[in-house]
Amino acid sequence: MNQTGYPSKVVLNLIVPLVFALLLNELNNLRYKKLVQTVVYLPHFLSWVILASIILNLFGYRGVVNQFLGLFGAEPVIWFSEESCFRQLLVATEVWKEFGFNAVIFLAALTGVNPNLYEAAAIDGCGKLKSVWHITLPGILGTVVLLGVLGLGNVLNAGFDQVFNLYSPLVYSTGDIIDTWVYRMGLVDVQFSLATTAGLFKSVISFILIVTSYGLAYKFANYKIF
Repeated sequence: MNQTGYPSKVVLNLIVPLVFALLLNELNNLRYKKLVQTVVYLPHFLSWVILASIILNLFGYRGVVNQFLGLFGAEPVIWFSEESCFRQLLVATEVWKEFGFNAVIFLAALTGVNPNLYEAAAIDGCGKLKSVWHITLPGILGTVVLLGVLGLGNVLNAGFDQVFNLYSPLVYSTGDIIDTWVYRMGLVDVQFSLATTAGLFKSVISFILIVTSYGLAYKFANYKIF
């Protein structure tokens, strides 16, 4: 059971949607902006049962990815059965599925930034990048901190639905997480005591992470959830 690398989901699920929201916010064509926002938002509503079937077919032995790489002479690979890249594929597919939803949250937060600040900055000769750094980011800092706090508390979850539908015994050593291991121990191997202990341990650690992240949010960003 190895969860190393899964916290990167939390980091990327903050950075990627934040950057995307900042770029999308600069578009002046409202119709095109809504179209892009809708397209990237749709995967959030699909379950991992559906997405896993699509992704496994795309990355399968005869999938589109191998066919494309075959044009450059690469040998076909069953990507989700490779220990060396399984974890990276999990992180990438998770970010792809959720970044649209998180970007909508950031876009909503951006509407709360006072536009007069940008006008004053433009008069003072402030460029786009400086405006983003000194006006936009401080204006949505509360939202960024909130999503970071909620994400940190879910580090140990690592996405049971995603991992369970994408992994196989070939990648248990690198793809297994606490939830899937508890599932196998409790419901497959019928070791209820061991599974319950591991599940309780994960809950206690998650609680500690939430309290710690809340304390850090209050200390460094002066942000309170309640």
